[in-house]
Amino acid sequence: MKARRNPKAIPRREALRQILQTSASGLGALAFGDRLMQDGFAQGALPYLTHAPKAKRVIWLFMAGAPSQFELFEPKETLQKLDGETLPPSLAAGKRFAFIDGARAKLLGTSRKFARHGESGAPVSELLPHIAGIVDKVSFLRGVQGKEINHGPAKLFMNTGFGQFGRPSCGSWSLYGLGSEAEDLPGFVVLQSGSRGPRGGGPLWGNAFLPSSVAGTPFRGKGDPVLDLGNPEGVDSAEQSGFFRTVAALDRAGAEGQGRDADRPDLAERIKTYELAHRMQSSTPDLVDLSKEPESVRKLYGMEGDGPSFARNCLLARRLIERGSRFVQLYHADWDHHGDPNNNLGKPLEARCREVDQASAALVLDLEQRGLLEDTLVIWGGEFGRTPLGEVRNFIGRDHHIGAFTMWMAGGGVKAGYSHGETDEIGFAPVSGAMDIHDLHATILHLMGIDHERLTFRSQGRDFRLTDVHGHVQTNLLA
Repeated sequence: MKARRNPKAIPRREALRQILQTSASGLGALAFGDRLMQDGFAQGALPYLTHAPKAKRVIWLFMAGAPSQFELFEPKETLQKLDGETLPPSLAAGKRFAFIDGARAKLLGTSRKFARHGESGAPVSELLPHIAGIVDKVSFLRGVQGKEINHGPAKLFMNTGFGQFGRPSCGSWSLYGLGSEAEDLPGFVVLQSGSRGPRGGGPLWGNAFLPSSVAGTPFRGKGDPVLDLGNPEGVDSAEQSGFFRTVAALDRAGAEGQGRDADRPDLAERIKTYELAHRMQSSTPDLVDLSKEPESVRKLYGMEGDGPSFARNCLLARRLIERGSRFVQLYHADWDHHGDPNNNLGKPLEARCREVDQASAALVLDLEQRGLLEDTLVIWGGEFGRTPLGEVRNFIGRDHHIGAFTMWMAGGGVKAGYSHGETDEIGFAPVSGAMDIHDLHATILHLMGIDHERLTFRSQGRDFRLTDVHGHVQTNLLA
């Protein structure tokens, strides 16, 4: 007599197998990839580590949409005096803008108030009072230059060094070169806040032609942070454990029957992947449970409740790097401000600043208090900046500007209380310390102990690297 099969049991087991073995976005694939990276790291197989790293990990606070440096970090007395005048033809010639005619556009001052702060005397506007309090802990990059004039390609370039799809992200290159120290979490994690995701989506943190194990893993703001984190309905822990053993035995038999394949890892040596998957089921909920954080810490970050927010993501970023994640990237959307009836980007800019100011500063302070800032690199900025020219629509605002914009870094081997570069009297272009995105990437990798010219991967008949054939380490930034 044949045993009767439960018609619901097979789909459940099949779902669990897909979760743990084949899901591109679920727990199994993440666990499998991370296991491979840990193996390489534990064995010391780090051929791209060329010198002692200053930054063992990176937290990148990405302000998606391009905040205006003229309202936040770059007061220009001459620009204020020339407000309403036409840009000199010599400056307008050959310049690219997204929506304005540079030959006819008029210069635009700001209504925001600035003050100098700290011993370094760095100028910061009234919109960022908390970041103003940490200026002596950061390096301002005042002459960053981009290549792409529109948001989607510019975000790709800032993340991958190329303005089109198909190149690995900075986080993926970092993980490929150094591996991960996390035993039960992904090495590269992406956190998002704001009303929408950044233009460009997954390719901004994708692995492209690098191994899938180094792709960024987006954590969701609500529910389980990783898809397929829990067991399928009707599968309890005992059944799951039995399934682990059965699948492990099948994979071992399959690997032995197929022999070794040089183009893929040996499954027989990776059966512990399932143990890692099991650990992630318990470690990830513990990671995102912030109830154990002291109220003083939550207050430091400006957390209000436990809902999705940039403040919550900053605190999660700290917890991730404490647990060994190599690269954590936070995208905060809605910075695409071309103007506002209240002048100088108005209430939308004020709202974005309130959302990120306290938490950004708190992250730096919290890392410092815990002894982590010294070897953690914090990066803050968008994909490009804003013009010193007014863009006239129904109101006057600022257009996209790739000629010069401002970012800042803290910790991880960069100087504290330092300004790298300077722009001209209206903030149109650098007069010293120009730094393009390839230079930025080269410097990030250098701080992580990697020579950007040696970190390569052969694909489609050529050797690729994050900095392509460009990039110079900005040694003046190094502490």
